[in-house]
Amino acid sequence: MGHGKANAFDLEFCEAIVTQLEALNQSSRRAVVITGQGQIFSAGVDLLRVLDGGSVYLKSFLPALKRAFETLFCFPKPVVAAINGHAIAGGCVLALAADQRLMASQAGRIGIPELAVGVPFPTLALEIMRHAVAPRHFRELVYLGATLSPTEAKEKGLVDETVDAEKLLDKALAAAEALAAVPPEVFAITKRQLCDPVMKRVREDAGRFDAAVEELWRSPATLTAIKAYVERTFKKSKA
Repeated sequence: MGHGKANAFDLEFCEAIVTQLEALNQSSRRAVVITGQGQIFSAGVDLLRVLDGGSVYLKSFLPALKRAFETLFCFPKPVVAAINGHAIAGGCVLALAADQRLMASQAGRIGIPELAVGVPFPTLALEIMRHAVAPRHFRELVYLGATLSPTEAKEKGLVDETVDAEKLLDKALAAAEALAAVPPEVFAITKRQLCDPVMKRVREDAGRFDAAVEELWRSPATLTAIKAYVERTFKKSKA
């Protein structure tokens, strides 16, 4: 991935993820490795873009974000996440949507601080996390919003393995090759068996929660909370 400085999710990045994955699905490639650049895997939603576009922008962005997550989560070929740096909020969800997750041992932090920001979770994002993380850690991660070191992330099941940064890509490629050795049709139907119950819950919950989540994201109170969080973050980065 190479979208801006931090692979932050905006409308264009979401659309690019879907386009690229659809092309890879039609190609002869047997597996996919996703990674970032520099010290960041993905910083999550581009909150500055949200503040700039406000409610009108969110009306198109939130469905695009859902489609990007769904396309990756349901991708029929093996997906390995090589987490090279910070994977925060939506960046963490993106990693958790992969079939296997490797993180550089000195990569930074990973976690889902949405509630600390003051924004609700889209239903699909929450279900992807529920699918990937053991129940004993899931609520803690959601409610407290802590970001974890690579070692802590492995202990809590967010990542499968931590490796030296210089070996990360090679290890991820080897993991992808191992998964790609499974006959494609067998892997695809097995993945559907794992993912379809999740998507069924998402569809069932859509009528109950999606409109309320979108309304909360677009509310003046939430936009004010986002602005305050951005200001706090910039102050910390300059300290």
